[in-house]
Formats: sequence, structure tokens, C-alpha cells
Amino acid sequence: MKAIWLIFPLVLVGLLQNAISAATPATGSARSSARKKKGVRKPLTPYPKVDPTLGDNVDGDDLTIRRAAVEALGQVNGSIVVVDPSNGRILTMVNQKLGLKSGFIPCSTIKLVTALAALSEHVVERDTKLSISRRVTFDLTNALAHSNNEYFSKLGAQLGYDRVTRYAKMMGLGEKAGIDIPGEEPGVWPDGPPKEGGMGLMTAFGEGILMTPLELAALLSAVANGGTLYHLQYPRTPEEIEHFTPKVRNVLEIAPNGIADIKVGMRGAVDYGTGRRANYDPNEPILGKTGTCTDFRVASHMGWFGSFNDVSHHQIVVVVMLTATNKAVSGGVAAGVAGAVYRDLSEQRYFASDMGNRPDLPQILSTSPCCAQ
Repeated sequence: MKAIWLIFPLVLVGLLQNAISAATPATGSARSSARKKKGVRKPLTPYPKVDPTLGDNVDGDDLTIRRAAVEALGQVNGSIVVVDPSNGRILTMVNQKLGLKSGFIPCSTIKLVTALAALSEHVVERDTKLSISRRVTFDLTNALAHSNNEYFSKLGAQLGYDRVTRYAKMMGLGEKAGIDIPGEEPGVWPDGPPKEGGMGLMTAFGEGILMTPLELAALLSAVANGGTLYHLQYPRTPEEIEHFTPKVRNVLEIAPNGIADIKVGMRGAVDYGTGRRANYDPNEPILGKTGTCTDFRVASHMGWFGSFNDVSHHQIVVVVMLTATNKAVSGGVAAGVAGAVYRDLSEQRYFASDMGNRPDLPQILSTSPCCAQ
């Protein structure tokens, strides 16, 4: 009898709970479970949609490249800069207002500068293995391919601020990349390493540095062409295009095999590393470097991908920079955007030797603003 009296309150509580549940709409996890059973998914808004072409001046652009870049970028807040690495000519710039600003934290794209400095100063060779943890080691190729932060932090600590700065300045960081480009602002090279984190954060994440898409495009053009840093130029009229003359800014004084060595890691980034979303055709390989981090100055997440293709005809440099208030953007996402640009152009045989397949060639000299979209 005593046991019955002990059980009765529990039964009564259960009955009351069932009654309340039946009369109350589902909330929280219960409501989510109901949606899952019915196959309903709440729509996601990964980033605020924008029109990145708003206000762009397309006079003088290569319209084939511009169309591919605009379509690849879509409605993401970002900028795409495409450059001819053989002469420094800007072929298109999508979202010019953003691309010409004073710069953003470069994230892991700064590792290209760190790598060239370390090779040139004989801190490491391409096959030198550094111990990252008790059981993990990296050489330069795989550190670039997988963007290993500890590896490049170690290189920065060994190089020191002065040596890294020498190579960064040689590659044009902290200064305007172009000549007479209206609205262009320079990036910023800091006066010293970050007070918190020191050289490790600077050479692995770009902490304290502001870099523009144009600066990265100029740097990558020098890597693509074997070491000549051009002043970027953006000809706008048929006359400017007809009389276009490349202007050399600097010839990089780096290790003889430095560029060849980092190219292996950049190819690895696309083949099997952080930039693999850019990969589309082994016959038209892409070399690149991703960057993902948060710019705490403006509370913005950043996604970078600086790249160039290894083709015999019409080689281009494509730099993608994305920014958002949430983590919807990353270096991998930026790599996918760049890959879409290359893929689109390849399908149009842009990289083919036969220029007869370029029906829009006369439009490249056009000053008509027909193609902002």
C-alpha cells in the first residue's frame, strides 16, 4: 500500500505534463525536430547581398574577362582584380571602390612574402623540415599548400622585422601599386611587429599590415613572370591602350630558385590544399595562395585568393578579396570564385592560341559602359 502512494504522485505529474504538451505549440528544439521530420529547412543568408559592380567604370576593360569576373563574384561583397603579368596592365577590376581602398589585413597571403624572404636569407630551403609539434613536421611546399601557421610563425621569428620589411618593400607593400589610377590608396606597412604576438602573427596572419588587391596583384604578377615587378596601369581609352607601355618598378633581388620553389607550394595549394576549390583542369593548372582571417579593426571576416594560371597563351593573374560580417567568406570560398573565372574563360577558349575565337576582341578597346553587369 505504501508503494502505491509513492507511485501515484509520479503518475499524476506525467499525466499533467502530457496534457500541457498537447495544448502548447512546439517551440525550440521540438519545433526544429518537427521541421527536420518534414524535410523543411530554414533558409540561410550566408552574407548580405550587394551589387559589387555599382559605380564601376568599365572603359577599356577586357569585356570577356569582366563578364566572367562579375558572374563569378555574384552578389558577394568583394573585389576581383585581373592583371596581365607580362606587362602590368589591369584587364578588369570589379568593385573598384572596394578594390582601391587603403587596404585590408592580408591574412595568410602574406606567407608568400615570408617564404621568399626565408629562402633568400637562407633560413630554410624548399625541402627543409621544421618541427611543428612532437610528431608533425612541414617543409615549405606543404606549409604553403596547407597554409600552416606555426611554420610561418617560426620563419618570422627567425627572420626578424628588418629582414621581412626589406623584402616586403621590395615587393611593393605599403605603397601604391599603380600609376595614375584615380582613387587608388596605398596599403600600410607597420613600423614594427605587433605588440601582442610579435613577428609570428605578422608573418603568418599579416597582423598589423594593410594590403590592397592591387598590391597583391602586382606581387603575384612578379611571381608569375619570374621576378619583374611592374607598375600597374589601367588604360581607359583606345588611345591609351594603343600606346600602352609597360613600366618596370623593380626587379626582385631574391634567391635564384626562390620563385620556382614557392610555385611548387602554390600549385599544391590548388591541387590538394586550401585552394583546391579553384582546380578545374589539369591542362590549365592554377597556382595560388589563400587567406582567411578576421580584420578586427572593422569587425569583418576576410577571404583572399591570389593566383595565376600556368598556360602558354594569355596568362592572367586573378586576385579575389571577399569581406563579410560573418564567417560566410574564407580563402577557400575566394578560391572557388577565382576558379569560376578561369573556368568560364577556358570554356570560351580565352587561353587558346587561336585569337579567332575571340569575337569580342574589338570591344576590348571600347569605351562603352555597356557591360557593368
